[in-house]
Amino acid sequence: MCLFQYDDDPEPEEPDPAGLLYVPVRSGTHAVAARVFRTPLGGRTAVGFTTVDRLIATLGAEQPWTRLSEPVLRALAEPLGVELLTVDPTLTARAVTGPRASAGSPRTGSDARDVGHGARTF
Repeated sequence: MCLFQYDDDPEPEEPDPAGLLYVPVRSGTHAVAARVFRTPLGGRTAVGFTTVDRLIATLGAEQPWTRLSEPVLRALAEPLGVELLTVDPTLTARAVTGPRASAGSPRTGSDARDVGHGARTF
């Protein structure tokens, strides 16, 4: 027997939409682009934060950001083959650089940070 009734919600286990997020960006040639990160297992993920304080605590005060809704962030990430969205990650690791990184490792460049621990992914 279920303890709770979900009249309007056909999928009660699904996470709520993230809403308006603070999204880390990087400057491009003619515009800014949402940054893409890697999960601890190496998958690519878009990242958003529910507060600017959480973004700063994770990525630093110098990280540029913009406000985007979850659907807009997903739409920007989809053409890149990124289907995962991570909200409020609390741990990042620096990009792998140096001779070992260039020896066949795909983890170089601006999307090479790991995100994880404490984040909601959906």
